[in-house]
Amino acid sequence: MGRRKVELKRIEDKSSRQVTFSKRRSGLFKKAHQLAVLCDLELVLIVFSGNGRPYEFSSGNSSRKIVERYRAHLESEKIVGGDDHTAEEHHPYPCDRDCQFLRVLEGEEIEDMSLTDLVQLEQLLYAKLGHIRNTKTRRMIETMSVLQEKEKKLMEEKLLKGKELEDLMKEKQDGSSLNSNLGQTRHALLKLL
Repeated sequence: MGRRKVELKRIEDKSSRQVTFSKRRSGLFKKAHQLAVLCDLELVLIVFSGNGRPYEFSSGNSSRKIVERYRAHLESEKIVGGDDHTAEEHHPYPCDRDCQFLRVLEGEEIEDMSLTDLVQLEQLLYAKLGHIRNTKTRRMIETMSVLQEKEKKLMEEKLLKGKELEDLMKEKQDGSSLNSNLGQTRHALLKLL
């Protein structure tokens, strides 16, 4: 038995929401751990629950060190930029993942992207490709249904036209045999007179 598709909307029942949060948080931390091990990354993941309680995962010894390193990186980007804009504005791909996807498709260089960005981009490409394939499959099925319906109607019309033609042929045969009978009867009457 497969999994059912989950509708993404807020879970109204508080206890169900808490259970879902707990399970998904665990799954998220597990995936973060796998990513950190597979790609040899230093990773910090911080999640705040609905009531504001923080949960964190760190691939290294100290999440504080990783966060400090991130802040230092942001500061260095500010200094390199030479003005007071935030570091996000200097990032080569400051917009959301869809924008990033479009930039790559337009041929912009991806050499400057970090490993994390490349992994996210790869996941996005797979997701977009899956969406495209699903849309294509759905449209092909819809087109096939429309064509099958047209074929059914054409077959019905063909049968109807064939029946009409058959009826016309019978009427013509009946009419010609009637005319020949009338002709013979006239000929016989003329002989008698």
